Amino acid sequence: MEQRKLGDKGKLSSAIGLGCMGMSEFYGESNDADSLRVLARALEVGVTHFDTADTYGFGRNEQLLGQFVAHLGKAQRDQIVLATKFGIVRSEGKYERRIDNSPAYIRQACEASLKRLGVERIDLYYCHRRDLSVPIEEVVSSMAALVAAGKVAAIGLSEVSPQTLRRAHAIHPIAAIQSEYSLWSREPEHAMLDTCAELGTTFVAYSPLGRSFLAGPVNVDELASNDFRRSNPKFNGDAGAQNQQLVSELTEFSSRYGLKNSQVALAWILNKHQNVIPIPGTRRVSYLESNVSASSVTLTSKQIQELDEMFAPGRVAGERYPEAGFTGIESE
Repeated sequence: MEQRKLGDKGKLSSAIGLGCMGMSEFYGESNDADSLRVLARALEVGVTHFDTADTYGFGRNEQLLGQFVAHLGKAQRDQIVLATKFGIVRSEGKYERRIDNSPAYIRQACEASLKRLGVERIDLYYCHRRDLSVPIEEVVSSMAALVAAGKVAAIGLSEVSPQTLRRAHAIHPIAAIQSEYSLWSREPEHAMLDTCAELGTTFVAYSPLGRSFLAGPVNVDELASNDFRRSNPKFNGDAGAQNQQLVSELTEFSSRYGLKNSQVALAWILNKHQNVIPIPGTRRVSYLESNVSASSVTLTSKQIQELDEMFAPGRVAGERYPEAGFTGIESE
């Protein structure tokens, strides 16, 4: 698979990574044995970028990645990018959260993540969400201290504004910005993608398949009772019906070229931007292999334009999170 660099001088990453959140929480019941098989297969087919966070499954997702990493040889461990995050504090069984960016918490969170992952250094460490009461300069200085101590190789920020990125980058190089980006969530096109390109910061796109909606319309009534998409505005009511029509148009487009919707959605990102790494999540080997194959799909400028117009922001309905999910997210 094509390799893309994390930041100007950072580690190489596969052009498509693997988001691991759903292996431990938010998408109904999961099975660690199945997830470990997906992780192993991902490495076999060229995926080297694995994304987690301390809040996913309240640390269980990091522990799962730790089990995976523990069976790797040194050469394989050196090859992969292990990314995790701090900053979101939640209680078991609740979606609501608070944000903690204090220096003491950052140090504590890093040590806890290192232990759960079973590694001596985190390849890419993100501030998951911003606490606006803590200046970003202080947050980045605390993260830079972890780099100086050898506990973190590179640092990133998630869901911040371009202005915050510039302020942060003036303190320490920001290797990556992670935010939601897909055909139906195109807010980073306002300014963030250009800012990242200017500063040499890689953009990591989470939910590049619209939480699987873009792969094929999701029937909310068939989702598990603990699947958070049941409360996602884009999946429900009139917004859900309008968005299902867009997916039908995408399906017609994909069929024309003998492709799956998921392959088109990922190829759209990869062909538009050379400094973007999408990290679709999955718990099935078959979906993983299909997603990875998107790295070899070439779209013409005319095809990209058609997709841009198909999913013009005004045609997509609904907010991307319920109200609680916007805690700590900066708008552009």
